[in-house]
Order: sequence, then C-alpha cells, then structure tokens
Amino acid sequence: MEEVLLGFVGSNIFVIVLAVFIIVCVLLGVRIVPQSDKYVVERLGRLRAVLGPGINLIVPFLDQVAHKVSILERQLPNAEQDAITRDNVLVRVETSVFYRILEPEKTVYRIRDVDAAIATVVAGIVRAEIGMMELDEVQSNRAELIGKIQTQVEYAVDDWGIEVTRAELLDVNLDQSTREAMLQQLNAERARRAHVTEAEGKKRAVELAADAELYAAEQVSKARRIQADAEAYATGVVAEAIRDNGMEAAQYQVALKQVEALGRISEKDGTQTVILPSDAVDSFRDAFKMMFGARS
Repeated sequence: MEEVLLGFVGSNIFVIVLAVFIIVCVLLGVRIVPQSDKYVVERLGRLRAVLGPGINLIVPFLDQVAHKVSILERQLPNAEQDAITRDNVLVRVETSVFYRILEPEKTVYRIRDVDAAIATVVAGIVRAEIGMMELDEVQSNRAELIGKIQTQVEYAVDDWGIEVTRAELLDVNLDQSTREAMLQQLNAERARRAHVTEAEGKKRAVELAADAELYAAEQVSKARRIQADAEAYATGVVAEAIRDNGMEAAQYQVALKQVEALGRISEKDGTQTVILPSDAVDSFRDAFKMMFGARS
C-alpha cells in the first residue's frame, strides 16, 4: 500500500514538474514585440536574430533577448558649438537633430553611445560647413546649410543603422563686437538707400517735367501745323475760285473781308470811327474835282 502511494505521489510530482517545465519553455520561447520596438536576440553570446513587432518564437534557454531597441524617432538635446566663418567671424551655432534606428543590430554592436556619437559628428560637420561660408551666406542660405549638414550626417552614421530624419539650425549667435559692427553697417546701408531713393525721386521729377514741356511743345507745334494746313487749304480754295470765276470771286472775297473788319470794329466800346463805302469816297473825289475846275 505504501509503495503504491509513493508511486502515485512520485508520478504526480513528475507531471507537475513537466507541466512547470512546459510553461517555462512557452514563456521563454514566445516573445511579443510591441510595434514601436525591435528585439535583438543572441544565442550563446552571438547575434541570432532581430525580432520585429508581433509574436515571435525563440529557442528557450539557448536564445535570449539581449537588447530591446525603440525604433521611434528621437531628438538629440539641443547642442551649441563655436565655428569660424570664412571671413573670420566667430559664431555660436545651436543645432538639433532628429533620427531613428532602422537596423538595431548595427546600432548595438558598432557604437556604444549613439547620441554622443551623433552629436560629435554634427558638431564637426557644422564647423566644416560654416568655415567654407561667409557670415552673410550663413545668414541668408540657412536652408541650404541645413540640407548639407543633414546629407553629410546621414552619410556618416549610415554604418550605425541610423536614419537622420531632420537637422535644424536653430540659431546663429554673434559676439557683442560683431553685433555692434553689423548694426553700424546696417545703419549706413539704410542711410545710403535713403539718399539713393531721394536722388532717384528728384531725377524722376525732372524727367517728368521735361516730358511735360516736350509734350506741350509738341501739341503747340501740332496745332500750328494744323492751322497752317487749314490756311493753306483756304488759300488754295480761294485761288481755285478766282481762277475759275474770275473777278467776281475776288470781289466776293474782298467784300467778305470788309464785313469781317466792320464786325471787329463794331465790337469795340466807345469807338468814333466812321466807315464809308469805297464808292462814296470816289463820289466825293469827283465832286471836289468839279468844284476846283469851275473856279479856275
């Protein structure tokens, strides 16, 4: 009886141990990886696999998850570094870099401190790029400078399994003496532009006045030319009429001129002028001749 009881207890213990072993194997062999992570699996100290998001199976007791790496985009802390431009101006540049890990096996086995390494690379590239540019170019071509920095950083960190998603040049600070010199230069440039604008305004005013005088002279000349053409046309008409109608046309024109002259004289206020026809004057002349002839 005792032997049967011991055998039953021993078999139950074996089943329990086997069940626990199976549960442990399942727990150790099944790995659920979140969407934002990747797991680096080692087998006996060597790289075995990289587990992606979802359910993954590994060999219990032989494989183990050595590194859990987040693949979310990261931002390095804002860093400041000094740089000297091509025209020997000392500037202090503030930068920020965004990156994410694409190949965790390269990141964990090729670089120890990835953030510090990227910051060092960025500082060197920024100094090199600014050293090839003048201060005005740094200020005006900031987008181009950022593009060059990002391209070179991507090339430098490619062996680390990292993608640089964005690089920002947050600020370019100058020392106090350089700031004062630039302010003086800016004020001088503003004064020069004001003088140029004033001179151009005066020049434009003179040009407009000259254009107005020229236009007025052209209009007067055009009016005179039209008047001369009209007079020439009238003279031609009169000459043609005289040629066609003889003295009658000439007498008509003389009479017309007399009427116009009388009209102009009558328009004057207080005039004492007496107008006599030409035939009346001839009559008076004949009468005087007859009187003086009789007396003689």
